[in-house]
Amino acid sequence: MRLLPPPGPARILTLGTLVKTVGRGLWLVASALFLTRSVGLSATQVGIGLTISALVGVLASTPSGYLADRVGPRGVQVGALLVAGTLTVGLIAVRSFPTFVLVGAATALADAVERGARGALIAGAIPADQRVRTRAYLRATTNVGISVGAVLGGFAIAADTRTGYVALILTTAAASLAAALVFLRLPRIAPVAAPTHGPRLIALRDRPFLAFTLVDGLMSMHFSLLTIALPLWIAGHTRAPVWMISALTLVNTGLVVLLQVRAAGAAATVPAAARAARRAGVAIALACVLFAVSGALPTAGAVGLLGVGSLAHVIGELWHSAAGWAISFGLAPTNAQGQYQGAYGMGYELGKMLAPVVVTTLALGWGVPGWLVLAALFLLLGALVPPVVRWAERTRPTSGPAEPVPALSLDRRSRGSIWQAGSRADGAGTATGGIGAPRGRATTRP
Repeated sequence: MRLLPPPGPARILTLGTLVKTVGRGLWLVASALFLTRSVGLSATQVGIGLTISALVGVLASTPSGYLADRVGPRGVQVGALLVAGTLTVGLIAVRSFPTFVLVGAATALADAVERGARGALIAGAIPADQRVRTRAYLRATTNVGISVGAVLGGFAIAADTRTGYVALILTTAAASLAAALVFLRLPRIAPVAAPTHGPRLIALRDRPFLAFTLVDGLMSMHFSLLTIALPLWIAGHTRAPVWMISALTLVNTGLVVLLQVRAAGAAATVPAAARAARRAGVAIALACVLFAVSGALPTAGAVGLLGVGSLAHVIGELWHSAAGWAISFGLAPTNAQGQYQGAYGMGYELGKMLAPVVVTTLALGWGVPGWLVLAALFLLLGALVPPVVRWAERTRPTSGPAEPVPALSLDRRSRGSIWQAGSRADGAGTATGGIGAPRGRATTRP
């Protein structure tokens, strides 16, 4: 597998993403400690602030994409990164819960604008047959960047001083500003004229697409299995050693980096992507069953089942991510890619909000029966994707702006927000890990 895409817009996007996510990885590992130990907020206050910020991100997703369509995605993305970097510096001034909520909500808004613009930018700068592969490169890069940043951020945690946290915040802000400069090298994408009649936010009136967004967003709750439910399950409900938590995270991250581009081939067309999503549901359901059984076995058996279950999970994760990108691009009209990518991200943000409560209540509160319920849920969600996508395809215009996703050009050489509580490389769920997110793990969907 090539480490970087060929020279051109895809490579610039990849390099800018690497710079940005290294900075966010720095913040990822230290955010909770900074807010509780340096600012003096309680864990409850941090959680409430995160929820408010997440709501802002959900509500702003589709309008942000619409803005990128109308103004031009490159300028919107660069501007959003500059604003986000400036607001990050404002963290230094946070001394109370109200200021935390204010800065957090403003930063979540900037992050939502940046995510919406990114989807429109990929649609405008990358040929249709290369978009899913480009998304795959960005997701692999996100995992590398956040992992590197998390390691570097460990020095600030070890120091545990106000000075160390301030230095980390300034470095995070500098990374956002530097990423904006990198993205300025991208070609300018001309704005798309607003429709002369009818509704402006057409994505919010596209019921089949919204149905897919909801199903895909709920399915994205599986990212919290590895980052929230499984660590607590291993530590409190199995005989496996606690080092398995780190080991499984490292294996997952490594496999995503190595295999995400190759896995994009499973989503070469919209129908193929729908089938990949169905297979993803099967793989993730199998992982849930194996995790459930691991609690009843001795150490060796538990370690083995946890390893196999994690492998099944990452296979489902790779298929699910690639499928979502292909379907969201393929169902969107060319004159509204930004708002459709924003709406797609809205579903992911909703799933991310629900995931901590759902997975902890079922997996940890209910135990084995809860894991089995989760397995049935993911199996059902995956099975729903093909019929929902067929419904959506029947409602696309037979002629006009709809742009299908043609087969990916994957030859043998190429195969192979700081305020978010968890994430997937996204991106449209893109986003990044954030305050209170599990350390050292990037689950964003760029």
